[in-house]
Amino acid sequence: MSESTAVKNRSGRLVIHSHDEKSKRKKPEETEVTSNALGDSQKQKMKEKNGSDSREKGHIEEGNLQAPSTDELKESFWLTRIIIVRYMGFIYFVAFLVSLHQNKQLLGRRGLLPANVYLSRLKEHIGTHNPWSLLSAAPTVFWFVDYERDLDFWLDAVAWSGVVIASFMLLSGAGNWSLLLLEWILYHSLVNIGQRWFSFGWENQVLETGFLTIFLCPMFSLSELPKATPTCKINIFAYRWLIFRIMIGAGLIKIRGDKCWRDLTCMNYHYETQPVPNPISYFLHQSPQAMHKFEVLSNHFIELVAPVLLFFPHRGLCMLGGALQIFFQAVLIVSGNLSFLNWLTILPSLACFDDASLAWMFPGSKLKAIALNREVKSRPASTSASIRKVFNISFGLLIAYLSFPVIQNLISSRQIMNTSFSSLKIVNTYGAFGSITKRRTEVVFKGTNSSTPESPLAVWEEYEFKCKPGDVHRRPCLISPYHYRLDWLMWFAAFQNYQNNPWLVHLAAKFLVNDEETESLIAHNPFHSRSPPKFIRADHYKYSFSEIGSAEAKNGQWWKRKLVGEYLPPVSLDMLRQVIVNMGWTAPDAS
Repeated sequence: MSESTAVKNRSGRLVIHSHDEKSKRKKPEETEVTSNALGDSQKQKMKEKNGSDSREKGHIEEGNLQAPSTDELKESFWLTRIIIVRYMGFIYFVAFLVSLHQNKQLLGRRGLLPANVYLSRLKEHIGTHNPWSLLSAAPTVFWFVDYERDLDFWLDAVAWSGVVIASFMLLSGAGNWSLLLLEWILYHSLVNIGQRWFSFGWENQVLETGFLTIFLCPMFSLSELPKATPTCKINIFAYRWLIFRIMIGAGLIKIRGDKCWRDLTCMNYHYETQPVPNPISYFLHQSPQAMHKFEVLSNHFIELVAPVLLFFPHRGLCMLGGALQIFFQAVLIVSGNLSFLNWLTILPSLACFDDASLAWMFPGSKLKAIALNREVKSRPASTSASIRKVFNISFGLLIAYLSFPVIQNLISSRQIMNTSFSSLKIVNTYGAFGSITKRRTEVVFKGTNSSTPESPLAVWEEYEFKCKPGDVHRRPCLISPYHYRLDWLMWFAAFQNYQNNPWLVHLAAKFLVNDEETESLIAHNPFHSRSPPKFIRADHYKYSFSEIGSAEAKNGQWWKRKLVGEYLPPVSLDMLRQVIVNMGWTAPDAS
């Protein structure tokens, strides 16, 4: 029992206090301190309780991070953005690397199609010297530099800048509007002066995909997971709309085009006659007929039916649609060297996958950071977030508006593939292999030091290109996603004549002087370290794969060839000088 103390109060009555009661009667200061201590204790208990409740709901508190649940990651695209930005960096890296290695030889002042001549003629045609006015016809930064004198420097500067920015994107998985816009402008600048070398559908596709990636990123932050900046679902939809148009466009152009797509025989020819076959193409070409028919049917399913899955509201079906498209592009990558086209086409399909499906690819720290960003996002919107929302809606409306002519083209019986409806190339039409060539022909350049090229005694030595078929014993190359622009255009030149391809005459002139820059574009110059040839000619050959087990194959031949005729008659440097001057090109000097 506690001790008691008896005291009299003011009225004289006896009051008994226990020591416990007395201990409760503190000085005012002691009471206040005790009260504060009790309050702090209660607050701490409440905080711990709230923290426990939050963790049960999958949320996080700073300093006690916990990864969000799988359900919370569904229809969330933070990780998707990282992968897309990295992948876009990879595409830009390859594209600018190709430019860095080849642009001066193709577009430089002494290139095969000099860009300074092209820009001067375009300026004369438009009728103005104001660079801002010229931008509407051909958007390129080269209007603002001295391209007549410093073209080669600026070609390298643009390419190097593109490589550096792309490397940052690839390594960091981050980017912002300024960085992505600059990268887009730089590549746009090359495409618009690239002439024949940049005239293919994947160049427009790079620009459209790059434009979408600008708005995928935050305005200023260079963080992988920028706070309060979730991936906009309008942008995710735009990527899906892009892959849908690419595949539907490719499928419709085939059905409306070559009969072999309807009678299921196109794959009998494709592997052998595609622009730049690889070693696997050789073996795929020799598959049974039934396999080739199955390949055509599979192609029609992937391009004409499977794209519908991309817009299914069911998450699983949408991911299935994306997976089918990625698998299809992977098959195309394995079966031929189609530049970086198929690698690029994989990118918009990545938008079919949300964070829940990609979480296994990332460490737990990234997932915890997403949870923290979700908490930040739940706070009242800032001014910058409101501005971004306006931009996102405007972006969506722009894509919708620019899609009208593209949709009209898709449903038209006169469908045009790989076309832009504006100089900015933001929304374009696509398609590939609407017609299939049934036989392969090649242009083979030859040189001689004989003064009488028409003599049967003249010895003609062949030039070998980097990748296109030449020597029948040389194995087909494997270079994708890298791309040799000269080899690619040589494939098209074989369908036509040299009059339609004046750059071929310029190429012959370069061979006649052993031009070092041009020599870097080919695999073998038979006159290297020797006097240049006195005459150059080009012959037309029919090429076909050797059959497995045949005498040619046992002899180490990948190809068989047969002379079709003369493509370019024997020409000397003197015979070509006036042609080169008339074209506005610099006449090559003999070594």
